Amino acid sequence: MNRKPTAGWQTFNVFNVLFLTLLSLAMLLPFLNVLAQSFSSSEAIVTGKVLFFPVEFTSINYQYVFSDAAIWRSFGVTVYITIVGTLINLIATASLAYPVSRPEYAGRNGIVIMVLITMVFSAPLIPNFILMKNLHLTNSLWALLLPGAISAFNFFVMRSFFLQLPSELIDSGRMDGCSELRMIWSIVLPLSKPVMASLGIFYAVGHWNTYQSALYYINKPALWPLQVKLRQLIASEDISIDPNSSQFSGLAHMDPEGIKMATIIIATIPIILIYPFLQRHFVKGMMVGSVKS
Repeated sequence: MNRKPTAGWQTFNVFNVLFLTLLSLAMLLPFLNVLAQSFSSSEAIVTGKVLFFPVEFTSINYQYVFSDAAIWRSFGVTVYITIVGTLINLIATASLAYPVSRPEYAGRNGIVIMVLITMVFSAPLIPNFILMKNLHLTNSLWALLLPGAISAFNFFVMRSFFLQLPSELIDSGRMDGCSELRMIWSIVLPLSKPVMASLGIFYAVGHWNTYQSALYYINKPALWPLQVKLRQLIASEDISIDPNSSQFSGLAHMDPEGIKMATIIIATIPIILIYPFLQRHFVKGMMVGSVKS
C-alpha cells in the first residue's frame, strides 16, 4: 500500500536537499576557484578577477610546475609511499585481523584489548622521535611506512568483516586440505574485496597526504613527499623563473599564486581519479558491521 507523503515529510525532504546542495557547493566551489586560478594569468589573479572560471586562459603555471625537477621528485616519493605503504597496511592489518576473528585462537581477546588501548592512549611526539632515531629510521622512507602499518580503527573494521564470514566456509576449506595461507589466499581474500577496497582508500589517502611525519623524521629534501614540497612552495614568497630560460621568456617575475594553485591541483587530482574505480567496493565496505543477521 502506497501512502501519500505527509506535509512534514515533504518539508523535511526540501530542507534536506537544500542543505546537502549547499554543503556540496561549499566543498566544490573552493576547488573550482583554485582550478580557475591555476589556468589564469598573473594579472587576473592579482586584480582579483578570477572566481570560478579562468580569466585570460594560460597553461604557463603548469608548464612551470612540470619543469621543476624537485616537484617531480617529490611526486615520485609520494606515489611510492602511497603504493608501497598501502600494500604494507593491508597485509599487516589483514594478518592481525583474521587470526583474532577466529574463535579457535586462544589469545585473541588480549590482543584486541591491546589494540583498543592504542586508540585511547597514544605516545607523545618526543618518545616517537627517539624511537625512530634509535631504530635508524630517520631520514628514511621507512619512517613513513612502518610506524602506521596498522590503524586501530581499520583493524576493527576488518575484524568485523572477518567475523561475518561463515564458519562453515572456513571449516570446509580445512576439510578439503587447505593450509591456513592457502585458505586465506583462495577463500578469505576474494570475499574481502569490499573491505580491502574501502580500507585501501583510507590508507592511500593518508599516505598521499603525508605531511607531519615527513616533517618530523625527514630532513633530506630529496625524500620530501609532495605535501611537504607543496607547503614549502606555498610558504615561499619568492617564486621566480630563470630569465635565461627560452621556455618562460618574459615571465621572470610572474605572480606565484598561479604556480601554487597549479601545484595544489596536481597534488589533488590523482587521488580523486582513483575513487570512481573503487566506489562500488567502497560503498559495500562502508556497510561492514551495520547489519547483523
